[in-house]
Amino acid sequence: MPDMQSDSRPHAVVIGSGFGGLAAAVRLGARGWRVTVLEKLDAAGGRAYVFRQDGFTFDAGPTIITAPYLLEELWQVAGKRLADDVVLRPVDPFYKIRFDDGETLSCHADLDAMRAEVARISPEDAEGFDRFIRDSEKIYDIAFTRLVDQPFHKLGTLLTSVPDLIRLQGYRTVFAKVSDYFRHPKLRVAFSFHPLLIGGNPLTTTAYYCLIAHLERTHRVHYAMGGMGALVQGLVGLIQGLGGSLRYEAEVARIEVADGRATGVTLASGETIGADIVVSNADVGWTYSKLLGHHGRKRWTDAKVARARYSMSLFVWYFGTSKRFDSVYHHTMVLGPRYEALLKDIFSRKHLSEDFSLYLHRPSMTDPSLAPPGCDSFYVLAPVPHLGSGTDWAAQAEPYRAAIQQRLEATVLPGLGEHIVTSRVLTPQDFRDRLLSVNGAAFSLEPQLFQSAWFRPHNVSEEVEGLYLVGAGTHPGAGVPGVICSAKILDEVVPAPGALVRRGAPSGADRSP
Repeated sequence: MPDMQSDSRPHAVVIGSGFGGLAAAVRLGARGWRVTVLEKLDAAGGRAYVFRQDGFTFDAGPTIITAPYLLEELWQVAGKRLADDVVLRPVDPFYKIRFDDGETLSCHADLDAMRAEVARISPEDAEGFDRFIRDSEKIYDIAFTRLVDQPFHKLGTLLTSVPDLIRLQGYRTVFAKVSDYFRHPKLRVAFSFHPLLIGGNPLTTTAYYCLIAHLERTHRVHYAMGGMGALVQGLVGLIQGLGGSLRYEAEVARIEVADGRATGVTLASGETIGADIVVSNADVGWTYSKLLGHHGRKRWTDAKVARARYSMSLFVWYFGTSKRFDSVYHHTMVLGPRYEALLKDIFSRKHLSEDFSLYLHRPSMTDPSLAPPGCDSFYVLAPVPHLGSGTDWAAQAEPYRAAIQQRLEATVLPGLGEHIVTSRVLTPQDFRDRLLSVNGAAFSLEPQLFQSAWFRPHNVSEEVEGLYLVGAGTHPGAGVPGVICSAKILDEVVPAPGALVRRGAPSGADRSP
């Protein structure tokens, strides 16, 4: 590993250590950049931070891996093997859906098993399921295989994709397209909710996201043993092995600009760190409105950032129990009585409803190491409006948590209250204050058609030369595969460090790590 004090390689500063920032640091380090990752929190991970308390381990955010080959690529570019650092275990069924009336649907990788589940609920929809799966593959082959890791900062890239957009009906919404295949309302819900996993409203998100059905079945749903924190630590190890460094409790206050080019960053402490390029994995709205608030912008002005449509937020309750609930599956959707009306409350009306649909995560089913012996580790999340709702979460957090507990006790976790031994919550206020996300949005910009691809903030900033963006708010979007692909795009748009110096670019006079 090079001595950081004498390392003369061109310097790249990465703001934020979410999966997008960590993946960017690996790729830049593998290409010969000296990389410094700056993280506001006291540990790496961003939304994939890990909470540990009372002997329990809780993944703060992402819980599943749906495209493990993208991780394999990261380890390969670093000259390593993923299997040497992280054990991925397939989970099948992917998840179980419990409808409000108690009926359940298990979502399997095997198409015959899945078709049987569909036919059990609605025999007349079995043929529609087959058509849906075929069309999901067609969308995947274009929108994911060909476009997900392509830079969209040039209008020509958008124009060449328009014929596919029309042919695959990407201008329609996920729910509208799913409704073409399924008549039964339960199946329309089961096959359209996936955009919520990346901050999208199924009623408004482009039908391109129907590709998720094929993505899950092609690459399967996996769980990282030890939790997502094991994956974060594996990436940290790759960065350090390539000569990079990470600094924690190092909040960036502004991106420094000279002659239209990013020249480094200034921390909240007042320290300035020079750089040849800057990569922001911070929330994209925060990057432009705060970190570049001092710099005149032509496209992503304060007004444009303010009027952009942001994803919903999340209320997350982490809890540990003194007994194991072995009847509860690893991933369970506990749906409420409403679907379309609830989505409108969350995304359009910005109204915190009394009812909710829940995602319940019980990782200790697969990995008992996350809880003390004989205990279970859980997290349950409810999609909620972002802070535009005006909800006072300081007052509402406990009543809302108690209502979720009551719902779980009435459905899948009877007697829960008698066995809770540790508890904590995360609210939209935490997304804003802890993760510096505009409006407390959990997934940055909402993935609507006109906030996708070329219309989304570009990976190459059009405001400042030498500034690049990765993460949920830029192309291709949120979710672990999306943010990792945003970092992969850097291979196409960031020049080799040697080429940058030969052009006479500034070389980051302050070379402190």
